[in-house]
Amino acid sequence: MKDLKFEVTKEVLDLGVKILAARIIGVQNTDSNTNFETYKNSELEKIKQEWVGRKYKDDPVLAGFRDLHTKVGRSNRDYVASPEGLRWLFLERNRFPHINTLVDIYNLISIKTGLALGSHDIDRVQGNIYLRFTKGDEIFVPLGKTEPLAIFPGEYGYIDDGNNVICRLEVLQVEPTKITVDSKDIFMIIEGNVNTDVEYVRNAAKEVCDLIIKYCGGSYSFLNELN
Repeated sequence: MKDLKFEVTKEVLDLGVKILAARIIGVQNTDSNTNFETYKNSELEKIKQEWVGRKYKDDPVLAGFRDLHTKVGRSNRDYVASPEGLRWLFLERNRFPHINTLVDIYNLISIKTGLALGSHDIDRVQGNIYLRFTKGDEIFVPLGKTEPLAIFPGEYGYIDDGNNVICRLEVLQVEPTKITVDSKDIFMIIEGNVNTDVEYVRNAAKEVCDLIIKYCGGSYSFLNELN
């Protein structure tokens, strides 16, 4: 197992980003899992009932991500935080995007909590990972793309030692480190903002990691402290 360090700069923390990262090793991911599908459908029904008569955009957690984007000069029309996109898809379009078991697990928890969750194949990461401001010279290959796209300086993102963006804001993940059924060693992101207290983020982190272990096997440890 290769070494992996995760660091967050003070400048990003000062924006109000709250981040807890985990490493999950020994995963046996699958395209689908019957037991998880039963659990997922039950949880989605609870979420649907919770939001009856309410507007998902009024959630202060989602508003916190919009505020973060405003602080770094990104349009919330063009850069929608992943949990807001998932909530819209599920609550407004009655759709849940099936990818594979592990990704479906964290997407479920993201819809439930409003937090931004993502994961990456550590075997495809170059060296360590840093949550820092971008300089504009980073390599960014979004999901579904094969060639790099330009990235603005002054955003925050998760970037490895090879200067590769693995997650832009909490909006876009990337093709090179995406989770597949062959991924065994996982870097897991659980991100909140000024409108989420630390216990809320910690509880969500534990919940998603425990579910991954339950349905995909392996073991996990946290890579940083959340204060």
